[in-house]
Amino acid sequence: MIRAALALIVGAIPAIAQAQAYRCAVPQQVPRPRADVPSASQPKRVLPIGGYTLALTWAAQFCHENGREAGAALECGRGNRFGFTLHGLWPDGEGASWPQYCRATGIVPPAVIRRQLCATPSAQLIQHEWAKHGTCMSATPEAYFAAATRLYGDLRYPDMGALSRRRALTAGDVARALAAANPGIAPGMMRITANRQGWLEEVWLCLDKRLRYATCPAHQRGLAVDTPIKVWRGGLRR
Repeated sequence: MIRAALALIVGAIPAIAQAQAYRCAVPQQVPRPRADVPSASQPKRVLPIGGYTLALTWAAQFCHENGREAGAALECGRGNRFGFTLHGLWPDGEGASWPQYCRATGIVPPAVIRRQLCATPSAQLIQHEWAKHGTCMSATPEAYFAAATRLYGDLRYPDMGALSRRRALTAGDVARALAAANPGIAPGMMRITANRQGWLEEVWLCLDKRLRYATCPAHQRGLAVDTPIKVWRGGLRR
């Protein structure tokens, strides 16, 4: 069932998921990530899959908070500029728990990392997403990232600059704006997350077992629709 669902959506991988980036240049030397393995706090967990989550990160906020870290150089430096980046495609469980680190794996091949960097601009995050989530969904990292990138590349976004200037912006406003830009996706099919200061961090979109957008389960709700939220559009934290 899992592989059949992936097969429905995996076609030719976009040459670069660059359509979603304002500006993205991949370095000649692709970084080699460290192995990512289960731990006491993040154990191996093989469970039935009840659906999926497509997680997107608002890059401006990420870079504001993390832009001076070495691992953020591609996303936040080098003249690159991103809007929403692809955090990952995650399998959800049939209840409140989810499968993760389903089998041991090696390092993601450099060619796969290179193709993925303009969607997920961190080699270490690419390794993490494959090890923690992809191993529960697909036989190969190529198939896993093809499915994730295809979903990501099909999304469209509202004018986030205009949204950031709105007074009394709420999480529900952000969800409605994203839904309006994507026919077939409703506000109830996504979860909006923010940091403790109320700045937008991520958007999580819910999918069913066939990777079709679906209403989020009650236990997976994000911010309440009337929660005030702000959208960062500046640069790095100084």
